[in-house]
Amino acid sequence: MELVKIAGPIILAFIMLSLGMGLSINNFKNILTQPKNFFVGALSQIIIFPLIAISIALIFPLPVELKVGLILLAAAPGGVTTNVISKFAGGDVALSISLTAVISLLCFVTVPLIFSFTYPIVTGQVLPFEYSIGSIIIQIFLITTVPVVLGMILKILLPNFTARFEKFFINLSFILFLVFLFMAIYQEYDNLLGYFSASGMVTFVLNIMVLAGALLLCSIFKVEKPAKKTILIETGLQNGTLAIVVTVLIFYDPVYLVPIATYSLLMYAVIFIYVIGLKFIYVEDSE
Repeated sequence: MELVKIAGPIILAFIMLSLGMGLSINNFKNILTQPKNFFVGALSQIIIFPLIAISIALIFPLPVELKVGLILLAAAPGGVTTNVISKFAGGDVALSISLTAVISLLCFVTVPLIFSFTYPIVTGQVLPFEYSIGSIIIQIFLITTVPVVLGMILKILLPNFTARFEKFFINLSFILFLVFLFMAIYQEYDNLLGYFSASGMVTFVLNIMVLAGALLLCSIFKVEKPAKKTILIETGLQNGTLAIVVTVLIFYDPVYLVPIATYSLLMYAVIFIYVIGLKFIYVEDSE
């Protein structure tokens, strides 16, 4: 766990720096031009996902560590690969970038707040005093928000450099995420093996339910098809690296990481099936 605790913040900071290098002020205009779509996407990620995670944590007979892991996962923003996947799926890429950018920038506030509100609900206990929310806010701010802002500044100062290496950094970020995920699992694999079977079905159900919740929300607000695709992808894919890093900052026990690790593996499989299904339906409709 010590290696994960050291490497995690460094890898996460690089991932967030890469995200910032792909952003500009224009990416935030979507909030003003399409406020409804942005509102639905943000509501789906910040409110609907945690509510579903709380419900599943209360319904399934899980160890308390896995319940807490679920809400830490639910508190995380969308993954940095959502923009690429939205483009491949024929979604609203501008909306995807706006959601990823804004929620990632604000995660130093949203993650601790969601965690502090949901912890007593799923555990039946008051958040222990030693878990300082202020300290968590500062740490998340330094390893997420600051690198994103630095990446945006770097894009302004060195536009040719960022344009040339943006795709490379995105690909490298995804590889680092996978390396970090497997590193976190491998270090404690023997101790965690029994917990993976308990969390596998739960995290799969969580993934399906949050997609269904996002779809229902889009239907209620009559969101058009491209934006709907993006909102489902943004909701279904979480920033697993951030969730793991925050978990390690708060708890030393690796059991808390299990639902985050299993969800991080399953979410890409589920989204891949969803995107391929969209492509198939699109081909069928066009014939």
